[in-house]
Amino acid sequence: MSQRLILASNNQGKLKEFNELLSTVGFAVHAQGEYNVPEADEPFHTFVENALQKARHASRITGLPALADDSGVCVNALGGAPGVYSARFAGEPKSDARNNEKMIAELARHDDKSAYYYCVLVFVRHADDPQPIIADGRWNGVMVDTPRGEGGFGYDPYFFIPALGKCAAELAPQQKNALSHRGQALRALVEKLK
Repeated sequence: MSQRLILASNNQGKLKEFNELLSTVGFAVHAQGEYNVPEADEPFHTFVENALQKARHASRITGLPALADDSGVCVNALGGAPGVYSARFAGEPKSDARNNEKMIAELARHDDKSAYYYCVLVFVRHADDPQPIIADGRWNGVMVDTPRGEGGFGYDPYFFIPALGKCAAELAPQQKNALSHRGQALRALVEKLK
């Protein structure tokens, strides 16, 4: 029998991906919206603190184990920005188009276009778990100024992987999940949960 695990997100793509891997270690993952959990604030300047905040929030409301991720793109020439502010880089309301436009404009004056996607996953057994399980992943690439591909979301059309000669938005979902920062972090978490 599977143990219920709350995902501190309502993203259906993440829910499907997390269920596929976490079912192998005995968990059935449910979106926080199924339990009327509102989104948690993300007031911190680090991925790990924001993910921990979200996991504890979901666990506190549901009384169940919870999993949260915090991720974003970090551009080296911009000092790691947008980083934890990736979803709101251009301000509110959230807009992938405006975020990408701002990133390309700020990167235009730099020669170094290297960047990486970063993801932290935090698993808590209960809201006050003193030993959360933390896993992370990093996916290196280069930012380009012309979008390519129709898949993915966020910065994917501008995130170029030199070894593949493609942007993340040009990859099939299964290939992206195998290579991505989130996929790496999820596989590392599964190993720790075993």
